[in-house]
This record gives sequence, C-alpha cells and structure tokens, in this order.
Amino acid sequence: MKLCHCGSGSLYQECCEPFIIGTALPPTAEALMRSRYSAYVEHAINYIVSTCTKTQERIDEKQTRAWSEQSEWLKLEILSVAEGREQDSTGTVEFKAYYKHDGIPDVHHEKAFFKKQGGKWVYDTGKMIIETVVRSSPKVGRNEPCPCGSGKKYKYCCGSRPLAERQ
Repeated sequence: MKLCHCGSGSLYQECCEPFIIGTALPPTAEALMRSRYSAYVEHAINYIVSTCTKTQERIDEKQTRAWSEQSEWLKLEILSVAEGREQDSTGTVEFKAYYKHDGIPDVHHEKAFFKKQGGKWVYDTGKMIIETVVRSSPKVGRNEPCPCGSGKKYKYCCGSRPLAERQ
C-alpha cells in the first residue's frame, strides 16, 4: 500500500485511484486536480484526456504521454482554491507540480479552471504562471573585471566559457 501521489496523506487506493479507474467521480475541482496529477505519475493518459472539456481539442495525447513517461514526478503543491465545491459549477485551482525531465528539476505552475459538464468536474483551461527570476547581485558587464578574481576581463574569463563549465 502506497501513499497517494497527490500529497493528501491518504492511501492511493482510497484517494485518487478510484477516480482514475472510473469507480468514483471527484466531488470537487481540487479532487479532480489532485487525481489528474496522480494520473500523470501513473501514466494514465486516458484519464487526463477524459477529464478535459469536450470542446478542448488542443490536447496532444502522444505528447502528453511522452511528458508523463519521461518525467520523474516529485510532488504536487496546491497554492489556492476558489470555488469548485460540490455545489459549485466552476472552480479554480492554482498549483505547482514539481518534476524532473531528463534529470533537470522543473516546476509547472498553473492556474487551472474547472467546470462541471453533465454533473462531472472537468478541466477547462489553464493559465501558466511564469515566474521572473530576479538577480540577487548586479550583472557583470563584459568589460568589467571577472568576479572570480583572475584579473582578466569577464568576457575573456568566465564569460567566455559555457555555463556548465562555470559551475
């Protein structure tokens, strides 16, 4: 018995698995979001496709499967939930899905919009949230002394090497 991938603290077989295998329906937008994350971890792409709005023709099943299978899924973090309760007809869930792709850590940060279709919660659309990286120190100019202390200009020292070599 394993804990659920969605981070609820419950057992997978009691949490997201019933939704993924079709023996139960997610009662809330958040439950659907959590089960969709678990479906990516379990590579249950049919569930991902079946829980999208019927008007959403943009999903590329082959590409979605490749992303699911080629990624190491680390954790799901729910940041906020607006509406999406059993009695609601729409809901919003902001989340971060942490994963590694080709060994490189990444975060999928999205505000997902859900609605009920025929009494069933479905993913409608999503808005990617791009986080701007803020430099903690001033940028080194090409003609300034290299911060490594070599005495050379930055462009002839660390600025001329590929990023992988500088670290």
